[in-house]
Amino acid sequence: MDKLYEQSETGCCLRFDPEPWDSKEITFDQKLFVKDRVRSFLHIPLNFGKVMVRNMGRIQAAGAVPPEPLMLCDENSLWGSDVYIAVTKDVPGAEMVRFSGTFLTRVFEGPYQDIRKWIPQMKDYVEAKKKVMEKLYFFYTTCPKCAKFYGKNYVVLLAKV
Repeated sequence: MDKLYEQSETGCCLRFDPEPWDSKEITFDQKLFVKDRVRSFLHIPLNFGKVMVRNMGRIQAAGAVPPEPLMLCDENSLWGSDVYIAVTKDVPGAEMVRFSGTFLTRVFEGPYQDIRKWIPQMKDYVEAKKKVMEKLYFFYTTCPKCAKFYGKNYVVLLAKV
């Protein structure tokens, strides 16, 4: 496991601080990510853990772990989602993509099933800012096991505008 994650209380996910992410406008300029695909059934991931283990192994071997983790999910189908894991440099054997653009963010806390409530709230937030949402990404800040340990399940919604 990477030293960054060894510093966490769980040895897995770091404790998430929502303040830097809540109600912010952020800009990515060619931000580098590893891209992969997770199979799902009605948006419930089936092989998420396997995909994460495979990619984190590659990322760690390449020495490309960023100081702060960021993983975006594009829930683009009932049967799967694209996953983007931020990295500091190219990772051999992985599909690499770059993101550029402006994003509005909101942090939500609660069970994953509340996402269906959070999406309309995010749309309202974007409209209140007089912006148009082009795409919506989800940043699941901790795994379910760590969320239980920390007592909070934070999810950041990022709207590309």
